Amino acid sequence: MKFSLSQRPLSQYRGRFAPSPSGLLHFGSLVAALASYLDAKHHHGRWLVRIEDIDPPREQAGASQQILATLDAFGLHWDEQVLYQSQQSELYLDVLSDLKKHQLSYCCQCTRAQIKAIGGIYQGHCRSLNLDRNKSAIRVINKHGIYQYQDVIQGQVSCNQALAQEDFIVFRKDGLFAYQLACVVDDIFQGISHVIRGFDLLEPTARQLSFFQILACQAPQYGHIPLAVTEEGYKLSKQNKAPAINNEKPQPALIAALNFLGQSPDSELALASVNEIITWAVQNWQRENVPKVAEIAL
Repeated sequence: MKFSLSQRPLSQYRGRFAPSPSGLLHFGSLVAALASYLDAKHHHGRWLVRIEDIDPPREQAGASQQILATLDAFGLHWDEQVLYQSQQSELYLDVLSDLKKHQLSYCCQCTRAQIKAIGGIYQGHCRSLNLDRNKSAIRVINKHGIYQYQDVIQGQVSCNQALAQEDFIVFRKDGLFAYQLACVVDDIFQGISHVIRGFDLLEPTARQLSFFQILACQAPQYGHIPLAVTEEGYKLSKQNKAPAINNEKPQPALIAALNFLGQSPDSELALASVNEIITWAVQNWQRENVPKVAEIAL
């Protein structure tokens, strides 16, 4: 099977942070970016930033540049040119074309309401209907259905098997590229070897591992960190209007993020510069100290 997509050998640690410009970075975003950065740098790797701007209706004007400015202010400097998913459309279309050519995808007109009515798991209803592209989503034929994998932080992970075995959407009915397609294709394109990110992406990781196999490409190693939640149990997120972190005084948030990640920074770092905090954190990063719980209340 030959796809348009080629993969560079995963011979060097290459990590990435991939925020969406739907809002500014908050404390939960900082924790994810910091964990990803420290794991890469501690292992003498490269750290990349990718802006996931493939959903224009959800994007906030100017957020991309403000996200980059925040990363810079917090000492999280990327090693290569920032990749914008909005500039990857030609590659995504090539992969969709290859999936169709190899009979690994099909059009689907099922609605979320219809799928919810049968229990919430898509049953392949449209697979043999040979529908045309008009007003249809595109699903990939999920031959692998990986639902268990080894996580570098959580250990052995087991996801909902039925959900992991679904034929999932790679191109949306509204004409936008689906997250699973863009994320996997860009990880291959950038040669990403390790993905350190939030616990809320355990289930999508299972689908992405299946998609890597469908595309006959080597998958990265994954590690999932706890989510920051409020005392009421709400996840810190852009959708929940979590407050943006302060670029003008990054040190307190950096120290708080290191404590959140179980790294126990030295007390004298409270008076240190951003560069000194990051240098200490890279040298002393220990994956095994990251809590394995799903959520931590602030």
